[in-house]
Amino acid sequence: MDNKTRVLLVEDEELARETLDFYLNTIFDEVVLACDGEEAVKIFEENFKKDQYFDLVLTDLQMPNKDGMNMIKDILKYVEDQRFIIVSAHKNNEDLLTLINLRVLGYFVKPLNVDDMMHMLKKAKEEVLADRKETKKDTNLIKLNDRYTFNLENEKLYLDNNIVKLSKRESDILNVLIENIGEIVSMEDFKQKVWEDETVSDSAFRTNMKRLKDKVSEDDFIISQKGFGYTIQKPLDS
Repeated sequence: MDNKTRVLLVEDEELARETLDFYLNTIFDEVVLACDGEEAVKIFEENFKKDQYFDLVLTDLQMPNKDGMNMIKDILKYVEDQRFIIVSAHKNNEDLLTLINLRVLGYFVKPLNVDDMMHMLKKAKEEVLADRKETKKDTNLIKLNDRYTFNLENEKLYLDNNIVKLSKRESDILNVLIENIGEIVSMEDFKQKVWEDETVSDSAFRTNMKRLKDKVSEDDFIISQKGFGYTIQKPLDS
């Protein structure tokens, strides 16, 4: 998914749709329009199949073909944490009770208070960007055990959030283990991937591996499989 923020606007009244489209485009990068719930579900499904998602769905509730409530339930079958904002001509307490368990950020009654709606839309965008930042952060980090983590983006090893200083060889050996996490890497594979065309003895390799293991000795995550090679077990939460 790219960095663009996308909104699906679902509104059957043409004037309201044009007005909301204008305001949404001042905040979000792309606004896709649907005239009713049935069209919205079709658009959402087509995008979902292409791995394209909407950061927010802004919708009316009373619409022909498929109303907003049933549309929301259908969309949640594809993305269970989809965000919604409701814009409706009526505020129905029964609807509110149903929506309270769904991911609805706000409920606005027509005619709209533009200032309140713009504040909510800006807040929604802030949440979207914050979630993306957190997701990227989590994706980049591999938790090797309770104390050590590896950052895939900068290829650094951390002990309790402090960088572990490694030599070039030690870092290269660790990268090979990370790339093959959960698999046993033989001594010959290490020699080929780390030293490439250089000739290196078994003792030289073992010396570098020992230095690496000494630096993670506080909670060593590198497992020696005697006669076969070395491995890092897959984290339980991977």
